[in-house]
Amino acid sequence: MSTIITHPNSILRQKAVELRLEEIPKIQELIYDMQETMSEKDGIGLAANQIGILKRIVVIADKEGPLILINPEIIEKSWLKNIMEEGCLSVPGVFGTVKRHKKITVAAINSRGETLKLKAEGMLARVIQHEIDHLDGILFIDKVIKYTEGEPPKST
Repeated sequence: MSTIITHPNSILRQKAVELRLEEIPKIQELIYDMQETMSEKDGIGLAANQIGILKRIVVIADKEGPLILINPEIIEKSWLKNIMEEGCLSVPGVFGTVKRHKKITVAAINSRGETLKLKAEGMLARVIQHEIDHLDGILFIDKVIKYTEGEPPKST
């Protein structure tokens, strides 16, 4: 299990790099470690840079099992948005409302190296957007409309 990096660590503000297809067989242990780390911390999503790896990998706890997204990219977004409370393993104890697209379509590669296209709505769409933001060096606190619990973190 890995240690989760917390704000204000600068790695959280760096953009993760895409993986090449030939790298996918070599990252299976990393994917497993990310799933274990997320589960152990009661998270529902984890981006690789949250454990110090600047690669475009996301793991999400979905009701049908773990969802692995490598090089995810949102290719469609609904006009409709909703506002919900979010928190983050990398910003412990802080929660706030964030506006995000209600529905999205994401293109990615799975852990077997297969291309996938996934339509998501509701909580799954929110988690995917949150995790892709991580890969781009964006934290949910950058988008908070109103803090609902905890103190806003100080900028460095």
